[in-house]
Amino acid sequence: MKLPSNLLPDEASPVWMNKGDNAWQLTAATLVGLQSIPGLVVLYGSIVKKKWAINSAFMVFYAFAMVLVGWVGCGHRMSFDEKLVFFLGKPAVALDEKFLLGQAFLGCFPTATMVFFQGVFACITLILIAGCLIWCPDGWLAKLGVIDFSGGYLIHLSAGVAGFTAAYWVDPRLDKDREMFPPNNIILMLAGAGLLWMGCGADSTVEVKFLRLVDDPIAIFHTHAIAGGLGGILTGFFAVPKLCRLFYMVPDWEKYIGLGYGLQNGQTSAGLRQMGIQLGGVLFVIFINISTISMICWFVGLFVPLRLSDDELQIGDDATIHGEEVFALWNDEETFQNTKTNSAFEAEDSSSMKSRSLGDVQMV
Repeated sequence: MKLPSNLLPDEASPVWMNKGDNAWQLTAATLVGLQSIPGLVVLYGSIVKKKWAINSAFMVFYAFAMVLVGWVGCGHRMSFDEKLVFFLGKPAVALDEKFLLGQAFLGCFPTATMVFFQGVFACITLILIAGCLIWCPDGWLAKLGVIDFSGGYLIHLSAGVAGFTAAYWVDPRLDKDREMFPPNNIILMLAGAGLLWMGCGADSTVEVKFLRLVDDPIAIFHTHAIAGGLGGILTGFFAVPKLCRLFYMVPDWEKYIGLGYGLQNGQTSAGLRQMGIQLGGVLFVIFINISTISMICWFVGLFVPLRLSDDELQIGDDATIHGEEVFALWNDEETFQNTKTNSAFEAEDSSSMKSRSLGDVQMV
């Protein structure tokens, strides 16, 4: 039976490519990208106090753009290409035509689709290093047998630990901002949470004394690090080999034996081994993120202060940095016309913000 002309292989659709798989992979990648832009823009811009709304939203834009450039510039091939050392790949550009149009290392679609798919995960996580360890078939944690179906380690544990570490280096906000931290727009906050398809019932107060030492305004550590780490460990308990085979599609799928499965089938030692591997993966991800983020924060702190002054924090990031207000009323645009970062004005004018009293600026 002759195939329709649109299904015949050609240069744009080689024999190895499955159009359905490629279409779904692109759709899934786009949905993940929408979690960041506009999902996190709306969520983070509305869940914080009014005086930080614009800065929080812009931080998402900046991070998404820079990680995307870094991903195609060196991140993808460092994560999924040739090894440099046993836990890290060689950095290389992922933009040449031959590389992008070839078949991906996994699946019946081109490498360009894989670069896009993994790139949006990198953007939403801001942590690239775990990708070459767990999700790459040749990664040493993957070979060891760490199970990570949808990014519990790769995304949530990495982002939670990294964010918590960065918050430690930045130092806390003002006490009154930590004690009273209402969202500036609950409707938009719920809309952003809906785009991420997750409830964000984060509370700014923490009863654990150690955690109170670090200012984690949106409870990233609780929402991501704890959930990701606990989910990974429980995966080691509930894992069933046949179900893992459907996900990993590797010949040695029998090694994925959860402790619960092992207790039922007389393979307790194999189950305990999987639990140990999962716990080891948690510890390594925590270690690599704490060490990496600490080095980055220390280096940046040599040139740029990581924390605004108390007076600037009192006014808010939006006014002191961007010269904007998220919900500006009539003529409010003139309130923040001159800021320390506005190059359109002379130095003596741009410094006027510092000399103004806090009462001149609306604070929430």
